[in-house]
Amino acid sequence: MITVSNVGVQFGSSRLFSDVNLKFTPGNCYGIIGANGAGKSTFLKVLSGEIDTTKGEVIIPPKKRISVLKQDHYQYDECEVLETVIMGNQRLYEVMKEKDEIYAKDTFSDQDGIRASELEGEFAELNGWNAQPEAAQMLKGLGIGTDLHNLQMKDLDGGDKVKVLLAQALFGEPDILLLDEPTNNLDIASVNWLENFLFNFPNIVIVVSHDRHFLNTVCTHIVDIDFKKIKLYVGNYDFWYESSQLIQQLTKKENQKKEAQIKELENFIARFSANKSKSKQATSRKKLLDKISIEDMPASSRKYPFVGFKADREIGNEVLYVEGLSKTIDGEKVLDNISFRVNKDDKIVFLGDDEIAITTLFKILAGEIEPDSGSVKWGITTSQSYFPKDNSEYFNDCNLSLVNWLGQFSDDKTENFLRSFLGRMLFSGEEALKPVNVLSGGEKVRCMLSKMMLSGANVLLLDQPTNHLDLESITALNNGLIDFKGNILFTSHDHQFIQTIANRVIEVKGDGLVDKLMTFDEYLELDN
Repeated sequence: MITVSNVGVQFGSSRLFSDVNLKFTPGNCYGIIGANGAGKSTFLKVLSGEIDTTKGEVIIPPKKRISVLKQDHYQYDECEVLETVIMGNQRLYEVMKEKDEIYAKDTFSDQDGIRASELEGEFAELNGWNAQPEAAQMLKGLGIGTDLHNLQMKDLDGGDKVKVLLAQALFGEPDILLLDEPTNNLDIASVNWLENFLFNFPNIVIVVSHDRHFLNTVCTHIVDIDFKKIKLYVGNYDFWYESSQLIQQLTKKENQKKEAQIKELENFIARFSANKSKSKQATSRKKLLDKISIEDMPASSRKYPFVGFKADREIGNEVLYVEGLSKTIDGEKVLDNISFRVNKDDKIVFLGDDEIAITTLFKILAGEIEPDSGSVKWGITTSQSYFPKDNSEYFNDCNLSLVNWLGQFSDDKTENFLRSFLGRMLFSGEEALKPVNVLSGGEKVRCMLSKMMLSGANVLLLDQPTNHLDLESITALNNGLIDFKGNILFTSHDHQFIQTIANRVIEVKGDGLVDKLMTFDEYLELDN
């Protein structure tokens, strides 16, 4: 059990949260949610002991092993992949290394024999004989093949390094597992494996994630950071969301009733307080008025941008024909004779193990690059707007203010219109004047979505649009795309995002395409 007693954290004059009293118990998975900057990662670091509290304490029973998902992808570059995973149980790794050093000695003393015997006993208690098979099985589940297990970490690409560090955190059944955005950069198969692993995990799991489906699948409780407080709710993310919305609505209605009652009493008092025949009634109403209190509804730290796409013209029956597309990148053929047709009202998710192939396909469809062979034919009634996976070219070498940057893509270039538009995308006041080259990843995504909304296109091409977004922005984008009346071609790792938008699935494979007119969940059922 973890006991959080009267905890508060403050940096200078800025208070993140205070008076936090919680208990985390084994067998449960706790999802930490909150707006960007609310203190989710900070709270996780407080629980791990990486950051000290300003007030109060975190109590963890002695000899409980805490495992934390590492964020430094270069920390283990000189270590072998399998060895890196086993390092997740630090004591087991130390026993293994000391044992190997003793056995490697040229001369073996009686003292060495005694020590080796002690280490062998501890090694067995720590389940050391199953360490390598367990580590290998985890890596396999996360998509790291056995051909990579004996390589050094520096030889892996960034996505595979993330998976190895995740396996390291999960290894050896820790008593407390702390995970900050564990699904980032994971493919759908790896996320499914992780969901199943955590669903069956017997100890304490505490996780920060922006993936709603993941939170719904694994969480038994939600830890909500808002109003500079931290509260614990039983249930998964959807249960928390529906409950919180209902509470807000009920509180608002109750306050409106009280306000109407107060206004009626105030009017009565004003009308009759000077009238002797009504003065007693006015006095009694005044006493009643004093008893009515309007419950505080502090402004939530959560802010939802407005995301809505409106096509300037209705799309015709001829949308898109793709015939025999092939493309080689850096000497490797990533697309080989790809053909498909897009019909009116299609909302297609593109899946595949090779993300470079899908990004290349999107770039060709958007006219960013040319194919080596094959053709792309858009219908004459179509207009396209493209969201690239890498948007750096739009921002890095640009010193324009946000207002002027957005003005490049708007027919209405008046400052009032642009500021109003940016305000709905959560860029208010002075924020609208800062240069775009200093924006965060999430802010850049909101800018790119603003550009797309202004385009009036009836076909949207979106390559991983939820990357860098918080839960509120993902929800807003999700709802905006559900409501969009045109065609959507997109790719994403977000299960709920795909399931609620796509009515067709195209999986890009090395030997061609799998093309199914069905929802994402129905498509997944085909593989089971």
